[in-house]
Amino acid sequence: MPKIVDARGKPCPEPVILTRQAMTEGEVVTTIVDNEIARRNVTRMAERAGWEARAEEREEGIYLHLTPKEAKVTPQAEAAPAEGPTVVLIPANAVGRGPEELAEILIRGFLHTLKELEPRPDRMLFINTGGKLVVEGSPVLEDLEALHDKGVEILVCGTCLKYFELVDQVAVGEVSNMYTIAEALLQAGRIVVV
Repeated sequence: MPKIVDARGKPCPEPVILTRQAMTEGEVVTTIVDNEIARRNVTRMAERAGWEARAEEREEGIYLHLTPKEAKVTPQAEAAPAEGPTVVLIPANAVGRGPEELAEILIRGFLHTLKELEPRPDRMLFINTGGKLVVEGSPVLEDLEALHDKGVEILVCGTCLKYFELVDQVAVGEVSNMYTIAEALLQAGRIVVV
């Protein structure tokens, strides 16, 4: 019997994340989505993981029937080893230069997805308006707490927090300084800038 994932009405990247989790738990997975973008994203992820995807359109949604082509394959690709830690630099509380609402949705989606992936970064550095993401009331606080609980070191620029008058509102991570942040970047084996 297939493991059923009902991802109808779920925003990106939830259909992919939920399906990926189910793929690690079962031999056959059926994911139900309600739009073409989710269909393509889930199908592409499954095929990259070595699974076969067959779509069946029904009145109540698109049923994606997923089965491994060979032996069960974990759905996440192995990253090339790096000499030194992987560091993610977050210089803003949004991604890109488009509409502000979209940019904020993208940073939430990125951080939510990051907590689901392996390998995780070793450190995350928050500077400029990125510091607003680690304070009380942040829309990504739960995801950052989950990353921190899984061993990801979170450092936030103290100067940035002072500028925005947020020093007393830090809810996750450690207030740091530009010396430590620059040192972390220079010692990194891999740097990802969001």
